[in-house]
Amino acid sequence: MVTFARFKNELRLETYCMNWFADLLFGESVGHSILLLSLVIAAGIQLGKIKIFGVSLGVTFVLFVGIILGHFGFTVNQDVLHFFREFGLILFVYSVGMQVGPGFFSSFKHGGVVLNMLAVGVILLGVITTIILYYMTGIPMSTMVGILSGAVTNTPGLGAAQQAYTDMYGVTDNTIALGYAVAYPLGVVGIILSIILIRYIFRVSFDKENEQLNKEEEEAHTNEAKPISLIVRNPAIFNKTVAELANLLEHREFVISRIWRHSDKQIEIASANSVLHENDKVFVITTEADVETVKTFIGEEIDMERKQWIRMESQFINRRILITKPELNGKRLGQLKLRKLYGINITRINRAGMDLVATPGLTLQVGDRVNVVGTETAVSNVEKLLGNSMKRLNEPNLLTIFVGIALGIILGSIPIAFPGIPQPVKLGLAGGPLIVAILISRFGYHYKLITYTTQSANFMLREIGITLFLACVGISAGDGFVETIVNNGGLAWVGYGFIITFVPLMIVGCIGRYFYKVNYFTLMGLIAGSTTDPPALAYSNATAGNDAPSVGYATVYPLAMFLRVLTAQLLILFFC
Repeated sequence: MVTFARFKNELRLETYCMNWFADLLFGESVGHSILLLSLVIAAGIQLGKIKIFGVSLGVTFVLFVGIILGHFGFTVNQDVLHFFREFGLILFVYSVGMQVGPGFFSSFKHGGVVLNMLAVGVILLGVITTIILYYMTGIPMSTMVGILSGAVTNTPGLGAAQQAYTDMYGVTDNTIALGYAVAYPLGVVGIILSIILIRYIFRVSFDKENEQLNKEEEEAHTNEAKPISLIVRNPAIFNKTVAELANLLEHREFVISRIWRHSDKQIEIASANSVLHENDKVFVITTEADVETVKTFIGEEIDMERKQWIRMESQFINRRILITKPELNGKRLGQLKLRKLYGINITRINRAGMDLVATPGLTLQVGDRVNVVGTETAVSNVEKLLGNSMKRLNEPNLLTIFVGIALGIILGSIPIAFPGIPQPVKLGLAGGPLIVAILISRFGYHYKLITYTTQSANFMLREIGITLFLACVGISAGDGFVETIVNNGGLAWVGYGFIITFVPLMIVGCIGRYFYKVNYFTLMGLIAGSTTDPPALAYSNATAGNDAPSVGYATVYPLAMFLRVLTAQLLILFFC
């Protein structure tokens, strides 16, 4: 009797364990949802590291792992799945906007207009090709937009299309994700193939391209800070103060940092009231564009390096200080009156790797590194004023992130009526946060918003968002994926995707090379950036052996990303 009772308890325990395990794998609890998403993401990231002919699919492999598990019956509660998918999409597009925002408007300067217009050409030709295939094949536009997004490897476009479709009909069209998944692999191949073919069509010589690149870089660096040493020889400025000289050259960017007195062979920090005498030597920070004018007004350039000034000024130190105090964000350098109050000089400000001349009207941002020259005591006092706390800089500014997301959702929910469209257009959960993030990262300091985020923190936020989104999309699209490929013309989608990838890139690539003489290395970055494709950029950087592809990619990426999201939504709204 005791043995039977023990057997019965063991059987009950075994049944309970089996039910618990089955519920964990196939149930609808929160634990099951998080477990399944974690397994999909972990496996996808690991498999995404595998390279085929030197190219890997990266984080996009999460989508394919989700499709496989979805095909074999693994599901997630629809409400939980919907939340994770939309929240992941919001995190992803917002972090992308914060990343590209600071360079979004400046990308139209210094020759960037041509590159951006060529990128717009790639995007518009891709949309036109998609519309032509839609009329020729009869495939629903929702599916065609998925194929388009996969063909140009643009995940935010996929998210925007799904969001627009859901807003219109209240349900999700899984063929959008299926089209994306089918077209994506050959899309990567098509982008790299177009780069290779353009090289052979125009018989590109890497040596000549490097020479051209060096000339362009010399011309482009006209606004970066340039230090020069001068001797005062112009009688027109003898016995004039630095402030009076600044008035004479009010439209030029320059800062007189230090003065070596000819009379007593002593060096001093220059102030607005410092008087210039004949044969005094001055250390000046200016720009390449203004250097000749500054030389003409002051005197002659002398062969005296910066390290010689450091040896001569033993009573002074030169230190770079981080601006980390939030209250300084958005203030102009002249408002702090550092030279007058502390007797120091700020000569240069490093922002995002570029040295800027420290003019009084320059707006400061958290994360700037300022070059301060003065006595040990004075520099220490300025350090306390500016912050210089790496720990504070590494702290995440969550307020700005969530304020931006809230504003982005509000903007994305505003209905905009257009004639001829039966339903008002909304930017949605993809477009709204993207636009707000771009605007906040560029103009937020005007409203005392701390927009600085470390690159690693932004990248972490972006990757968490995109992996959650792809995992959810893959799981929901997995049911019916094989049937779509085998019985519903899915193999033809691969060909349509390749046409959408290849034709616009070849046309615009040839136009950019033949008519606009775009450097081939820059053109590689343009092609990768207009399709927002990191694998193509990695291939371009490895082939070029320099940073030109990355510069071209960064120049067109912000506008390309924005237009990819916008056009995906518009195609759904106009044709569905």
